[in-house]
Amino acid sequence: MSTSRVQPSLPEDSQDGTTARLERENAQLRHAVGSHAMVDQAIGVLIAIHGIPPAAGFEVLREVSRHTNVKLHTVAESLIGWAVGEQLPEHVGRALQEAVLRRSGPTGAERAG
Repeated sequence: MSTSRVQPSLPEDSQDGTTARLERENAQLRHAVGSHAMVDQAIGVLIAIHGIPPAAGFEVLREVSRHTNVKLHTVAESLIGWAVGEQLPEHVGRALQEAVLRRSGPTGAERAG
């Protein structure tokens, strides 16, 4: 006598729904990982250019995002683009400069100007 286990099969509609849900979750996770990496790179740009600590770099990005009504990953993408020679949107640049000055103190403020 065989003791093999038979997996109960799901109805075809249920399998299609599960597959679609898993594909959506997978796409969302890929986007989140990509956004996280971009934010980390933008923080690196802020650290290198302005000499601010990593935690302050994240706060700068978050503040700029909030004040300009631009998603955090979009602000990060703009900053990375700027670091490689692209034009920074004027409203993002202005908010970025103000946020950096608030967090960098006298030495950092001299560097930012």
